[in-house]
Amino acid sequence: MPYLIASDLPHETAGRRFREALARPGIYQLPGAHNGHAALQAKAAGFDGLYLSGAAMTASMGLPDLGIITVDEVAFFVRQIARAAGLPLLVDGDTGYGEALNVMHMVRSFEDAGAGAVHLEDQILPKKCGHLNGKHLVPADDMAAKVAAAKKASRDLVIVARTDAAGVEGFDAAVTRAKRYVEAGADAIFPEALVTREMFEKFAAALPDVPLLANMTEFGKTPVFTAGEFEAMGYKMVIWPVSSLRVANKAQADLYASLKAHGGTHKMIDRMQTRQQLYDTIGLHAFEELDASIVRTIVPQAMPQKV
Repeated sequence: MPYLIASDLPHETAGRRFREALARPGIYQLPGAHNGHAALQAKAAGFDGLYLSGAAMTASMGLPDLGIITVDEVAFFVRQIARAAGLPLLVDGDTGYGEALNVMHMVRSFEDAGAGAVHLEDQILPKKCGHLNGKHLVPADDMAAKVAAAKKASRDLVIVARTDAAGVEGFDAAVTRAKRYVEAGADAIFPEALVTREMFEKFAAALPDVPLLANMTEFGKTPVFTAGEFEAMGYKMVIWPVSSLRVANKAQADLYASLKAHGGTHKMIDRMQTRQQLYDTIGLHAFEELDASIVRTIVPQAMPQKV
């Protein structure tokens, strides 16, 4: 039903529901959803949590993933996805948009918008995709201060600390940083751009009691593993951050090429979502029924006319 009905809304905060999902057996699978419609499709496929990627947001805006996006712009994405699907959402918080107070503002903004979790990374600005070269890191204590600030600002929001140190300072430094971030209050750790199964397993062994997140991005440095394989390596969450956007973008490029070549969409009709499928996905009829159950047009009585 539409999110407008109070009795249909979750009784617990998104943060508490995210924590409960983490506490369940198995690995929490969080596919990327770059807008509300993608979130609805992921929910229909059976997923019970979602991920919002900074790279997907900026790419959908026609921008590179270099920390250009703002807190308010991300909050807009968070609201539409949280309202559409009602699922716990992990949000990419980049570097926190500044220092301690900026991080706290981000946490409050995202939690108020409906996020269940956020991750912060230890790069400096301009930050880069974790699978690119040329990254630079802030001192570990500076990142720990951001984690502590995020924790202080959070009511229930799960705080995930991401470290990009494995590809910059080495594996051991990544482990050391991760432990420092846990001491500062991180609820979970996201080791970015590990490149072998052995590295994933060694990292998990080094932090046996800490929930860990694996990033299964395509066309990056990490080999392709399944959710089950990550679980066997000791990971509690897995994200596919940009997959939905990649597929959607490729489909759109094919459409525009065909439209230009053939002067119409007739070659692409069989690849389109039908009108009925669109309405079913967005719940049009449920909104119509809700509207009809509340609003009834009343014809006003004519005022007496003076003679």
